[in-house]
Amino acid sequence: MDKTNFTQVKEFILLGFTAKEGFQLVLFFIFLTIYIISLLGNLLLVSLICSDSRLHTPMYFFIGNLSFLDLWYSSVYAPKILMTCVSEDKSISFAGCLAQFFFSAGLAYSECYLLAAMAYDRYVAISNPLLYSQAMSSKLCVGLVAASYLGGFVNSTLITSETFTLSFCGNNVIDDFFCDLPPLVKLACDIKVSYQAVLYFILASNVVTPSVLILASYLSILAAILRIRSRQGRLKAFSTCGSHLTAVTLYYGSILFIYSRPSTSYTLERDKVVSVFYTVVIPMLNPLIYSLRNKDVKEALRKMVERAEFS
Repeated sequence: MDKTNFTQVKEFILLGFTAKEGFQLVLFFIFLTIYIISLLGNLLLVSLICSDSRLHTPMYFFIGNLSFLDLWYSSVYAPKILMTCVSEDKSISFAGCLAQFFFSAGLAYSECYLLAAMAYDRYVAISNPLLYSQAMSSKLCVGLVAASYLGGFVNSTLITSETFTLSFCGNNVIDDFFCDLPPLVKLACDIKVSYQAVLYFILASNVVTPSVLILASYLSILAAILRIRSRQGRLKAFSTCGSHLTAVTLYYGSILFIYSRPSTSYTLERDKVVSVFYTVVIPMLNPLIYSLRNKDVKEALRKMVERAEFS
């Protein structure tokens, strides 16, 4: 590739959502509120899981890691979104854009793998409850989480290196609120077949493969539930999967909507709304999804409040 093309763009301009100043201020407070709730919710859930011994189980180990991941995931986007809403300077350096892209992709791909590991955990818990603790040993749980991060950031390194060596031909205006793949592809003036192959590989390894594993886990879970004779037992078994199934549907639904289409069909205005959902809103929703109907988490929270009152 001609290196002059690579060095033409020194910075990018993030257009954000709207050019109207009044509405930008409204967006600032909306995103600030969402970010604060996300930080507090995920920090609280991690603290509860670490402090309460009853939550020291494989399921909560994965939930705690998901909250830890969401803490960083939302922090990759929110500070820059907030600055873009209130500042006239909407630029981001080439290196800053690259760093944001790298960490956002790495964390997003890691979450895909982590959700697949959590589906497997639910399968083991329901299909073989008596041997659950032995099957999901601490060593295996740590290995699954480590593999999720490793797979996510290895693939992030690949797609980041391929994307930021494209030729942008001097056009540096990103019609989005962060450095994401679709708007960057729109700016590139030469998309080679090799790059398209990398995109399909990333989609297959980080979205399709975990989706298949999750689907296989839930088909096995369904078969195990149907073998339970009592209706109450079936409902209790299925209820343990409800939170995870909700999180998977929201996250994978938005991811597949944006990245499973060819680049020629991207519609940035519509995709910006969906991007907000999975980058900013879902990290806020996950602590609520995993705690609102969870008696163990509620009890741990009650004890934490009581300790705080008496201290």
